[in-house]
Amino acid sequence: MSENEISAIIVDAAFKVHSKLGPGLLESVYETVLEYELKARGLRVDRQRPIPVVYEGVKLEDGFRADLIVEGRVIVEIKSLEIVPPVAYKILLTYLRLSDLRLGLLVNFGESLIKDGIKRVVNKL
Repeated sequence: MSENEISAIIVDAAFKVHSKLGPGLLESVYETVLEYELKARGLRVDRQRPIPVVYEGVKLEDGFRADLIVEGRVIVEIKSLEIVPPVAYKILLTYLRLSDLRLGLLVNFGESLIKDGIKRVVNKL
């Protein structure tokens, strides 16, 4: 399954979660429910998986933690904010580079309309 096929499923699942729960909950709630929804659709999901960082030739095992990694190919970063700061997109791009993945989705459940809260971030895709 390609990154684009996986992301289409993630977007559909995010729409469902947002329509049932609405905006305003904690990020951890959306993370838990989205993980459940994606697994129910048959996808492999790693939640809060540590991603190592290599610094000066030393592998540091717990460089950062991705909210969700779906099918080992797409990082999903979850927010629940009125306004997502621009640095959030840069952080997701850095996560993609460090993990050598090509596609990330920043999903902000704080938006009134979830379609306004989903942004794709690509790394050599």
